[in-house]
Amino acid sequence: MSDTIRWGIIGTGFIAHQFARGLAVLNDAKLVAVASRTKESADKFGEEFGVTGRHVGAEELAGNENVDVVYVATPNIMHKGNTLSCLNGGKAVLCEKPFCINASEAAEMVESAREKGLFLMEAMWTLCFPAMAKVREIINSGAIGEVRQVHSNFSFRCEWEPDGLLLNPELGGGSLLDVGVYNIALAQMVYQREPTRISGMAHLGETGVDEQSSVILGYDNGALAVLTSAIRTESKQEAAIYGTDGYIKIPHAFWKPERIIVKTSQDEERECKFECAGNGYNYEAAEVMRCLRNGCLESRILPLDTSVAIMRTMDTIREQWGLVYPMEKGG
Repeated sequence: MSDTIRWGIIGTGFIAHQFARGLAVLNDAKLVAVASRTKESADKFGEEFGVTGRHVGAEELAGNENVDVVYVATPNIMHKGNTLSCLNGGKAVLCEKPFCINASEAAEMVESAREKGLFLMEAMWTLCFPAMAKVREIINSGAIGEVRQVHSNFSFRCEWEPDGLLLNPELGGGSLLDVGVYNIALAQMVYQREPTRISGMAHLGETGVDEQSSVILGYDNGALAVLTSAIRTESKQEAAIYGTDGYIKIPHAFWKPERIIVKTSQDEERECKFECAGNGYNYEAAEVMRCLRNGCLESRILPLDTSVAIMRTMDTIREQWGLVYPMEKGG
């Protein structure tokens, strides 16, 4: 691997723009290619970020010999296809969350990466922040004792756009896959295993997707995770991890954490602040590049089996609600 790792991006929407800005603060990263469904969109993105490689479609970008790794930033329903195209082209892949639509798709993506000996990671950027690394350190040290509860809420009110990404079932919309996945990823990070009991309730709105939901995950030792998500209800986006000897609170917005509040049996409540470089997307990019340089095929922060486990949990939750996406029917 060369000193500079060369990136390609598939997609030219909001998240693709954010990721490109995050890459810009990394001296050892260079954005060299972009792909979109239209040449006009790729050209516009390329002009904005000084990207010379401009492609139509994932397969065309995957054939670009100047690209080391690809960030997939397309709508949910395209994640699997775009990822497989890049893997088939011999490229490492960082795929935006949710990893895909369901666990079956996730398993197919992971199998392809492992068969080809290529790096693959879900872009759950939250887990890569310095603040979240500190959370893991505190939990693993035993400073708050045995963790018994995780509380997490990620809710916001989107505009009413029935055909948009968030509300359209044809695009894999709904609060669970858009923001509820952050809650489940946090619980998975804390407990390091899948729940043994799942109970959820949702409001399926006019378009048929979950506009808001509450989920309780139960674990084999009696621990719980109480999780709420919404795309049509505004709230504080906070999280808390409660142990037998203390707790960790992650204030608004926990999904891009810059500070945590810690209370242990030995200390009074204290705040830990973290200076964040860039816009935060640089942390997941840096983790990918660390893995590539070290010859790792997956990240220890978010292993591939963990991404599949998160999708399994969301599959079970949606099954309870009766929420089946159009592309899943009859398959």
